[in-house]
Amino acid sequence: MTAQWMIPPTPERTYGAALFDLDGVLTPTAEVHMKAWAAMFTAYFTKHDVSPPYTDADYYAYVDGKPRYDGVDACLRSRGVELPWGSPEDAAGVETVCGIGNVKNDAFMAVLKREGVAPFPGSLRLIEHLTELNVPMAVVSSSRNAREVLAAADLTRFFEVVVDGNTVAEEGIAGKPAPDMFTLAAQRLSVNTADAVVVEDALSGVEAGAAGDFALVVGVDRGAGADVLRRHGAEVVVNGLEELMA
Repeated sequence: MTAQWMIPPTPERTYGAALFDLDGVLTPTAEVHMKAWAAMFTAYFTKHDVSPPYTDADYYAYVDGKPRYDGVDACLRSRGVELPWGSPEDAAGVETVCGIGNVKNDAFMAVLKREGVAPFPGSLRLIEHLTELNVPMAVVSSSRNAREVLAAADLTRFFEVVVDGNTVAEEGIAGKPAPDMFTLAAQRLSVNTADAVVVEDALSGVEAGAAGDFALVVGVDRGAGADVLRRHGAEVVVNGLEELMA
């Protein structure tokens, strides 16, 4: 029997587990990701005379929440650019999807090591609250750097289960917006998906939650917009995770 918790916007029922996205939900690293993506795509588009220029709207439409290389491919294809996929071992800057994606990863890791990261205060409050209630929790992140971010934010101790971009590659499962990553996290927590809450800030993430058999999909509005999150599958939208505390 798992512990149960109530969410104030839906007080009529309780839930048995929480499946959190990381960047933008638990930590403000989404901003670092956005800057790294913008720098990488702007440089590439300028070098190869690709138009229109990259904007933050491209981040939300093609990149946010997806596995790194899927985001690279989707954004390039939006400009009619098709490159060979390559390999994750490709050197940064090689003319492949993976090589270009690795440029972005190097930029992100440099900022993380230089500046560090702290969790959102409201997110930390909720994590500590759920820990006291013995509610099972997992991190479900498309990033291959999820464990490094958790360590930098001193959150590793709260999450025995982490399903990330490395897991996608190792297990051969689909990334977001497919529900497979969240489903695997629930399985590794030994809870039914029908008892688990998905908490996401990315459109691809709420789509993943809506595509699976989960109890509730919570959208965290960090800039995507509440209406947009709802249209993509969020049933409840909050501005901060402290709003989910009973």
